[in-house]
Amino acid sequence: MKLIFLTTALVSYMLPACLGFPYEQEVLHQTKHERIKKVMADYKDVANAIIDLAVHGGAQNRSYNRLARFVDTIGNRMSGTENLKNAINYMYKALQEDKLQNVSLEPVKVPHWVRGEESAMMLKPRNKSIAILGLGSSIGTPPEGISAEVIVVSSFTELHNRAKEAKGKIVVYNQPFVSYGETVQYRAYGASEAAKVGAVASLIRSITPFSVYSPHTGWQDYQKDVPKIPTACISIEDAEMFARMASRGETIVVLLKMGAINNPDADSFNTVAEIVGSKYPEQVVIVSGHLDSWDVGQGAMDDGGGAFISWEALSLIKDLGLHPKRTLRLVLWTGEEQGGVGAGQYYQSHKKDISNIDLVMETDIGTFMPTGLQFSGNTEAQAIMTEIMQLLKPINITNLYGNAEGTDISYWMEAGVPGASLIDEIDKYFWFHHSQGDTMTVQNPVWMNLCAAVWTVVSYVVADLEEMLPRER
Repeated sequence: MKLIFLTTALVSYMLPACLGFPYEQEVLHQTKHERIKKVMADYKDVANAIIDLAVHGGAQNRSYNRLARFVDTIGNRMSGTENLKNAINYMYKALQEDKLQNVSLEPVKVPHWVRGEESAMMLKPRNKSIAILGLGSSIGTPPEGISAEVIVVSSFTELHNRAKEAKGKIVVYNQPFVSYGETVQYRAYGASEAAKVGAVASLIRSITPFSVYSPHTGWQDYQKDVPKIPTACISIEDAEMFARMASRGETIVVLLKMGAINNPDADSFNTVAEIVGSKYPEQVVIVSGHLDSWDVGQGAMDDGGGAFISWEALSLIKDLGLHPKRTLRLVLWTGEEQGGVGAGQYYQSHKKDISNIDLVMETDIGTFMPTGLQFSGNTEAQAIMTEIMQLLKPINITNLYGNAEGTDISYWMEAGVPGASLIDEIDKYFWFHHSQGDTMTVQNPVWMNLCAAVWTVVSYVVADLEEMLPRER
């Protein structure tokens, strides 16, 4: 190490005088790059061992089978419910039985919204039952429901341009799906925007590009100082039907009944397990997914798959008898669907240790066929991660993309900690997202094996490097 430092220092001193500063920088960059490649070459055998065990060996299909047993036993896991409590207890025991270290439950408070009985019936121009899923934090209707004429709009702009027509009516949003990030604003803010113009309720076209008559739920946010009105999502098919009827000038009347209740916050836990570092145990690489889900489907995709490949990463490392220099910490977050509530409280409890958090990893976009890794970090860290990804050539998953994402790790990344998220072929992710379709049928054991291999190789190598990933000071 000293020899490399002295050589670099000598080059830095001599070259500017005769060749100029740009050349000096190029030489330094080449030296660093060559050093990184040499270090990564030492991890080739261990990476191959991880891949072989996860994809071809005794651990093949293990994460899939564990997940199937879990969701078939527990079901969906809504924040504040007995199902979520049962899920946390299940995982606490399972992680202990897996002989992981420091298995613990860290208490947090989470929202406790209950859907209750809900229904919608179109009364005019004909009788038709409308499939709905109330949105998280929505208030309920009076017991007799709300019966009102419908106004159909395709955007917030159209709603406000037709504000006088909306008073006393139920607003139906038939917004086109552009992308989840752009279109989800209608789910999040549709109720408040409708309330601003005097509407009595809102029904929102589900945030999905495809539907087999399946509404999708999700969290919504009431704006301060705006009246709260009931809100739910409807299927694409019914939203388009309403739009066609309205375009023909037909009067549409809907009876909406929702028994939604917002209870006081409930007790819950983030579930934690570790493989303690052999040399720098105070330094930590976090691998994570969230354990809670919505109250429809099984939560197998969102985020059962992510949680279970994160568990699998520690299992594979333990099974191979590997002892990374840093601590690998599994965190199964709670209350993610309500906006990363459990993760936010975890960050507040642990941010004093921020200088020792090496990398935060979360996967929450499904465990379909993986295509690479998204990463947020400085240029030096990106160079290291690029070379780590080359260790995955045996399964041809070597791409490194920018902009890691994940509600639960965003707190750390905003504070400057490097972050990573799995990226996969998510074309169909939003077909099933937050719907009754999120079941084990969506999962594929071969894809989960590959996702686990990627997740494990990356987390282990980062945890075992002699130095932490560089970050902005």
